[in-house]
Amino acid sequence: MYDFPFHNQPLDDTSFLVTGGAGFIGSNLVEYLLKFGAKKVRVLDNFSNGFRKNLRLFKGNPALEVQEGDIRDRDACARACEGIDVVLHQAALGSVPRSINDPVTTDEVNVGGFVKMLYAAKEAGIKRFVYAASSSTYGDHPGLPKVEDRIGKPLSPYAVTKYANELYADVFARTYGMEIIGLRYFNIFGPRQDPGGAYAAVIPLFIDAILQENPPTLNGDGGQTRDFTFVENCVQANIRAALTDNPEAVNQVYNIAVGDRTSLVQMYDILREEAGSTLEPKFGPNRAGDIRDSLADISKAETRLGYAPQVRIREGLKQTLSWFGANQEFIKERN
Repeated sequence: MYDFPFHNQPLDDTSFLVTGGAGFIGSNLVEYLLKFGAKKVRVLDNFSNGFRKNLRLFKGNPALEVQEGDIRDRDACARACEGIDVVLHQAALGSVPRSINDPVTTDEVNVGGFVKMLYAAKEAGIKRFVYAASSSTYGDHPGLPKVEDRIGKPLSPYAVTKYANELYADVFARTYGMEIIGLRYFNIFGPRQDPGGAYAAVIPLFIDAILQENPPTLNGDGGQTRDFTFVENCVQANIRAALTDNPEAVNQVYNIAVGDRTSLVQMYDILREEAGSTLEPKFGPNRAGDIRDSLADISKAETRLGYAPQVRIREGLKQTLSWFGANQEFIKERN
């Protein structure tokens, strides 16, 4: 992946902080930044969800610096922001079911930790703060495609925390003159997404089930639709947001997706076809807090950020399946 850059200017004079950099999306951002010569790529991670193995892939690169710490710790946030130009904030507790089971910790990390990171960035005089927002913010709004300025009521504690992030970002931008950009991710998937644990996302679960020849369980009837987005598109959006010089692009929130709608059954059928599998899925109950359908209008990101998703659903699933098939021992490592 990342055979060509998503930016025009050199990165050798820019220092980046990637919070949650040992995680799935974070480590893909680290890979891109190191590959294209960033001056410094500092990772802040407590390794509760991220894996050290993801960073071992870049061992020996002198531009990489790893700080073990928690975004709930003000001192850790302050240390991480020293000498940094751009923050790419990915650290969070994801998963709607996790937030329903433990709303307190989800709030402490996703809201409390987010505010501490914003404040540390403000105190350090950081030029640009890009953060992972979420399509869950649309809540019960029925309209499709989803447009940034039309949202409903949140359907889970997780969704509440991600909406709170947007409100805090807006206040910090207005109050302290910061440049802050939120990216509402729509079902990001790709290499290094973890299939293990109680809150694994659907695509790595399905791929792991196919490779292990264990029938996966589809929640509900499988007709739920999502705007599945390959991680390379997500990385592109982060880089464009981090480096844009368009004054109309800052202090905004953007949908980051592809603009296609695929059902769970359709997605599983693509995986089966690419894998040459005849494994039939099982069907379970609907999952609490889930929406039925999701589809993004990405025109705002296209117009203001120059975002142009390069990888569609089938090609992304093909690449992800290939990576999982070739990296089984790596996937089994739990550290």
